[in-house]
Amino acid sequence: MNIVIIIAAVLISLAIGIPIGMAYRKKVAESKIQGAENEAKRLVELAKIEAENLKKAEIFKAKEEIMNNRKELDQEIKERRGEVQKQEARLIQKEENLEKRAENFEKKEKEIERELQDIENQKQEISKLREEEMLELQKIASLSKEEAKQKLLEQMDKELTAEKAALIREKEQKAKEDAIKNAKEILSYTIQKCAADHSQETTVSIVSLPNDDMKGRIIGREGRNIKALETLTGVDLIIDDTPEAVVLSGFDPLRREVAKIALEKLIDDGRIHPSKIEEMVEKAKEEIDATIKEEGERAVLETGVIGLHPDLVRLIGKLKYRTSYGQNVLNHSIEVSNLARIMAEELGLDAKRARRAGLLHDIGKALDHDMEGTHVEIGVDVLKKYKENPLVINAVEAHHGDVEPQTLEAVLVQAADAISASRPGARRETLEAYIKRLQNLEEIADSFEGVEKSFAIQAGREIRIIVKPERISDDKMTILAREVSQKIEKEMDYPGQIKVNVIRETRVVDYAK
Repeated sequence: MNIVIIIAAVLISLAIGIPIGMAYRKKVAESKIQGAENEAKRLVELAKIEAENLKKAEIFKAKEEIMNNRKELDQEIKERRGEVQKQEARLIQKEENLEKRAENFEKKEKEIERELQDIENQKQEISKLREEEMLELQKIASLSKEEAKQKLLEQMDKELTAEKAALIREKEQKAKEDAIKNAKEILSYTIQKCAADHSQETTVSIVSLPNDDMKGRIIGREGRNIKALETLTGVDLIIDDTPEAVVLSGFDPLRREVAKIALEKLIDDGRIHPSKIEEMVEKAKEEIDATIKEEGERAVLETGVIGLHPDLVRLIGKLKYRTSYGQNVLNHSIEVSNLARIMAEELGLDAKRARRAGLLHDIGKALDHDMEGTHVEIGVDVLKKYKENPLVINAVEAHHGDVEPQTLEAVLVQAADAISASRPGARRETLEAYIKRLQNLEEIADSFEGVEKSFAIQAGREIRIIVKPERISDDKMTILAREVSQKIEKEMDYPGQIKVNVIRETRVVDYAK
């Protein structure tokens, strides 16, 4: 019975407790949901407030930036407005000047028109007088206007030709009397004082060997020694049947000299292998550098040029290993310097500037293998780099006629360069160029009317022209010689001078029977 009561009590408790618990849990859940909703609303409000604050901050920042940009823009507008006002002022000033000039032009135009009208009136008066004189002359001479005109022109042509020829002969004779003697004295005196030894450069150098067995050692195993030497020096070694000699071939004299010195050192040392070859080539280069410096100092000392930059002195020394048409450029530069100095002293000009420009005139040839451009352009750039005297630079730039000479010393450098280059034996010339020059001379002479035959002689230093005697008179010969000379000067480039010799021969043949 008690058990039943207990079970019933438990069941009743469960029946009452379960709904109550469920109701309590529902209430607790609803309370939590309400709290979460309130928290969410609070967070949303906070987010809205923060977003509004950020929005206001950004708007304030944007407004501040706009104000700054507006200030900068206003400043720039003010500056631009000031510039525009200045330009307007300048334009107004120019406009006023143009108006003044236009007024002056109008005045001058009116004056010219008046002068032209006066000239026209004078022409008409002269024309009337001429017609009256022509009518009078026709009455006197019983000739028509055209006949009288033709006769007068023929007579004037003959007289003018004779007068021109006589005047040319007179002027030439006078010029010769005044100039040739002094010029010959100055040039001969200059050349005599400038006499020097000249070396002839070629494209090969020969190294003597103590015996023919040395050739095999120079070649080395599988040719390694000769390959190393050719690679390091940049020249070709020619080992052939020539007894006790090796030929070094190359267009660069500096490299040939390095190879020659290195090979001679190797032969004296006796140890020939790639590492030793490299060592000797470096020593040879050092010796060449020292020689270049010594040659530059020698040239400067010999010519008396002072105050040159050490780099320019070295470039001058480098010219020892440079040739032009077979002429050593260093010797040529020294010769030109001395020639220009002596002529400047004879003429009372600046001898220091003349010898300085003469020594430096071909300095560009020390670098023209390594740089683009003509030796004149390279030389001018180098001298400008080292702040050389502008008048000396002009003399260097003008020595081939690229620009107009600004001083008489520059003209003397041109003359000295031509004298040194045209000295017999100074330069070699290829056969093709030599024949072409002779042909050009003869073609120029043959292009003139009345020329029967022309001959270029004396290695192109003289052109003899035989004319047709029935078409060229003695007076016209003088004019023809002058015209041929002028055409040669205009169309040909040549060292020294070319003599134009015109020959007119008249032969009369008769037979005695």
